[in-house]
Amino acid sequence: MITEGTVAFSNLTETEMYNGQDTGKYSLVVTLDEKAKVALEDEGVKCREYKNTPQRKFVTKFENFQVVDVEGEVISKHIPFGSKVRIQWQGGQPHPTHGVAPYFQKIKVLELAEGAEDDEEF
Repeated sequence: MITEGTVAFSNLTETEMYNGQDTGKYSLVVTLDEKAKVALEDEGVKCREYKNTPQRKFVTKFENFQVVDVEGEVISKHIPFGSKVRIQWQGGQPHPTHGVAPYFQKIKVLELAEGAEDDEEF
């Protein structure tokens, strides 16, 4: 499956921490448009709302995933807030309460957020 969205939170350079505990997972939370939200829900993936905008977290426990640019060249796993991305993912086993978990396999950065280069130099 493929989903496009705008980066809200990115934990791709190191694993995510939750309540002081390492989850052992890399994660990317993206803001979705209505069409992407409906497509995910049709696959059994539950989305949440943040400030009346749908969002979804994609995760992986594997550190060898690729982040590529529009030409398909491997780039840094640091993707700043506001960047537009396309995520290739696979669904896990359905859970009765949480739905299907989307596990990302590859991320393509369609548009890097402005000022992204300045962030790394700071």
